[in-house]
Amino acid sequence: MKTSYMPMDEYCAEYMRYLGIAKTERRSYAESVRLLEEAGFREISTYGKLKPGDRVYRGFEDRTIMAAVIGTEPISSAGLKVVGGHTDAPRLDLKPRPLYEKGGYVYFDCHIYGGIKKYQWLVRPLALYGTVVRKDGSKVQIAVGDREGDPVFLISDILPHLGYDQAKKTRDEFFPAEDLDVIAWTTYKPPKKEDDDKDDDKDDKDAEPKADKNALVEFLKREYSIDDDDLLSAELEIVPAGMPREVGFDRSLIAGYGHDDRVCSFAGLKALIDAADAVPAVTASILMCDKEEIGSMGSTGMQSSFFENTVAELIDRQEENARDIMVRRALEKSSMLSADVTAVADPHFPDVNSTGNEARFHKGVAASKYTGGTSKSGSSDCGPEFVAEIRRIMDEGDVVWQMAELGKMEKGGGGTIAQYMSRFGMKVLDMGTPLMNMHAPCELAAKDDIWNTYKAYSAYLRS
Repeated sequence: MKTSYMPMDEYCAEYMRYLGIAKTERRSYAESVRLLEEAGFREISTYGKLKPGDRVYRGFEDRTIMAAVIGTEPISSAGLKVVGGHTDAPRLDLKPRPLYEKGGYVYFDCHIYGGIKKYQWLVRPLALYGTVVRKDGSKVQIAVGDREGDPVFLISDILPHLGYDQAKKTRDEFFPAEDLDVIAWTTYKPPKKEDDDKDDDKDDKDAEPKADKNALVEFLKREYSIDDDDLLSAELEIVPAGMPREVGFDRSLIAGYGHDDRVCSFAGLKALIDAADAVPAVTASILMCDKEEIGSMGSTGMQSSFFENTVAELIDRQEENARDIMVRRALEKSSMLSADVTAVADPHFPDVNSTGNEARFHKGVAASKYTGGTSKSGSSDCGPEFVAEIRRIMDEGDVVWQMAELGKMEKGGGGTIAQYMSRFGMKVLDMGTPLMNMHAPCELAAKDDIWNTYKAYSAYLRS
């Protein structure tokens, strides 16, 4: 099988642009829809009956999306080929009542989303993104911190000169989660004199200045036409400010926020758009889901019924007498590449490497037969038959790839959405880009590995 691919430099430039836009799952969704529609994909409700070659997508709650190129074989009998990744990333979320005053400052009160090391979020420029929904259902989009001239936000930390007591604490103790709050406003008004004739040496002189929370509320009204109560129905996220950058004099790495897992979901998106150039035999599809970093819960996570419902919608538009059993059979005959990242070997931390089984930079996309913890807990543990099939497809597609596992036993672990897809009886293998600094505000990936991830998904969908 000879497959043509977008050149590496061109692909990586396009990916960096996407990563800079897709700072949240909603922004990833919007940009993905734009790219799909630009490539001729249409929302599923616009189709009466589906025919081979049709390009279709279905979104849900502006966060999760599935898209497909309809194959010549019916989905009910042949199933689908799926590349599935997620677009959420670890971050800080604003609490429902996020504004409070403390010691002369106004803060955003934040809640941790996903697995982070708290200290990595201190004293670094941060941006604010999200959606505020008013009571009448109208929405306001907020994006502050990445455009030229924008202000940024910050979480403060104590200076080393006065940090002796802090230094004695453990990593998890020295900065409580409840203190991961962002400076939002510092302008204050001097304390008012109750009586101009009072002696200047009394209360006013020693009173603590108070930041003007009301002034911030007025600013939000003026700038965004929202009031304090509108924040109750908001989805506002604190993410690192700044655009993706090339790393090293050789420019071989890309540093950026949200590689996990937008590097894989974007690769799937581009691979599907490529696959649309020819009508496949088996329907080719992608999933870009939400909530993976908190267990794939909720209506937009992979433990929801979104995927099953979308497959049912596809079959209903193919079959004259569609039945639920057709959905069950289709799912069982499907296969999937679980498009999620894995850890790359870091020379500074060799003790966590599974010697000979760790992923390496510049060795290509990494396949993982299983993830999970020490005892493979939370893993789908792919069967060797599907691994062999993927080996053949990768080699025929001229894909540079490596086999890897997350790390050494008894050092930790992690999982992907593979476990939630394999429950349908699907053949599922984890395959994604190796990362350094995973879950940090700035992650590292190698350009050639990023490119080979896209090549791997293209080869699979077009095989």
